Amino acid sequence: MEAIKVCKSCLMPSSRPRVTFDNSGVCNACNYLKKKEKINWKDRKKEFLEICDKHRSKNGKYDCIVPWSGGKDSSSIAHKLKFNFNMNPLLVTFSPLLPSDIGNQNREILIRAGFDNIFFRPNQNISKYLSKRFFLERGNPKVHWDAGINVLPIKVALEKNIKLIFYAEHGESEYGGKIIKENSDKIRDFEEVLENQIGDDPSNWIDDKVSLNDLNPYKYPDEKVLINSEIKAYYFSYFFKWDVYKNYEYVKKSYGFKENKSRISGTFQNYDSMDDLIDPLYYYMQFIKFGFGRALRDASRLVQNNHLSRNEALEKISMYDGEFPNENINEILEYLNCNLIEFNENIDRHRNKEIWKMDGNEYKRTFEIR
Repeated sequence: MEAIKVCKSCLMPSSRPRVTFDNSGVCNACNYLKKKEKINWKDRKKEFLEICDKHRSKNGKYDCIVPWSGGKDSSSIAHKLKFNFNMNPLLVTFSPLLPSDIGNQNREILIRAGFDNIFFRPNQNISKYLSKRFFLERGNPKVHWDAGINVLPIKVALEKNIKLIFYAEHGESEYGGKIIKENSDKIRDFEEVLENQIGDDPSNWIDDKVSLNDLNPYKYPDEKVLINSEIKAYYFSYFFKWDVYKNYEYVKKSYGFKENKSRISGTFQNYDSMDDLIDPLYYYMQFIKFGFGRALRDASRLVQNNHLSRNEALEKISMYDGEFPNENINEILEYLNCNLIEFNENIDRHRNKEIWKMDGNEYKRTFEIR
């Protein structure tokens, strides 16, 4: 590994998978934001309206799908589509691994505002087994969930003959990553989903406890079927300037989106990615494998859109980044069917040896965020 750099603008380190840096030490996410400053957003909105006009339902049928967690981003998109642009979206949810009370409440609030929702919960025996397997093997208990959230909206679109899907943001562009095609920030396609989102074929997960039939919720439809279906999947962030904090402000004001009563473990905020109790572990494992955690992720996005100064971000990162996921630890251990000793031993097995060095009786990171 090359010496790890920290973005001179947003603080994201080069250990983030697929991120790149220019010669000035600025990451490609921040450079993408600079390009967006030159975009004519009125033209982008016009293009968006033309797409909506082409697909808008005239007979009461669903005209688009929103992959929906119940969180601030997908909820802001669903609300705008229905109430600002007169669309009739169907909300499609692949269940969190460990659904939280606040996540359930927020989904219920938006549904009661006038939405239809398909909520899919896969075989829990298989899901729990795969969570533990992937936690042990890859340090990520959500590998199969990542597959499921990508697969379900497409399958529902095929089954219901809905030709339009609106995803939230293109993460590889907005936060730094690998841009596969020139229009990857606009149109979502199979190649990128497989390479950047899932990174694996679920058929590889078959073993003595998991059969091919068990993997149906996670297997992507055949590419030829998708091409023939003429389904178009777009990123909302291409048409409207993306800002996660403003999305939060929008849902809070528009229909009373609820925050956590206290900040979320590993970070300073109480309103983002709070629908799954296993998420604090997921983000902690990022800290173990890549040297940055949830607080840095959140602060970086706020710095990029001028909601935090760099110094304010550094202060919050130093306070909370890499905090051990004690929150809901008993529920997590039960779900993963392991004890605390096995849990901690597996965490240390996944420490990146080029990021962490043993100093006395504790691990120290080999680079600083500054």
